Amino acid sequence: MPFRKWLPENARPGLVLKPHPESGELIMRLTEILLRGPSTLTSAQRELIAAYTSAVNACEFCYGTHAATAEALGIDETWLTRLIDDIETADVDERLKPILRYVRKLTRTPSRVQQKDVDAIFAAGWDEDAFYHVVTICGLFNFYSRLIDVYGVKSKPDYRQMVGKRLAEQGYTSALKIPD
Repeated sequence: MPFRKWLPENARPGLVLKPHPESGELIMRLTEILLRGPSTLTSAQRELIAAYTSAVNACEFCYGTHAATAEALGIDETWLTRLIDDIETADVDERLKPILRYVRKLTRTPSRVQQKDVDAIFAAGWDEDAFYHVVTICGLFNFYSRLIDVYGVKSKPDYRQMVGKRLAEQGYTSALKIPD
């Protein structure tokens, strides 16, 4: 049950943002740009970063939704499960591992990020554009996880799967057009 009485039991993030349409629209547009706009990271890789950030935060809603979105974009679901348990032994592209290590550290202990953490991303062959997207997506999904958890938004797995497929097909600004 959501923590605010004005939210229905099946509240979704769009309803949390609805009382503040100007900032809500900006947040959704930013999300669209970061996850679907031009980048050296694919949309699937960016969704993987979003899902992983949410998993590190233990935000069930965000993790489930963005894991489903990543899967709809071609990411193997078993990758995500293994990444949460252990990045080092996960069967994922080796180039993504320094990014995910960085995301974990940036989420859990941002004041402990060091130059070597950043250097590892570039040593794996990523460019400034990828680094920018890693940092901003991680920050954005730390924000989303807190927003969702603070309002007590919960959902069932079938709902998260449905939303994940819709986000993969229609993007994030479509969320603004869905009726309550």
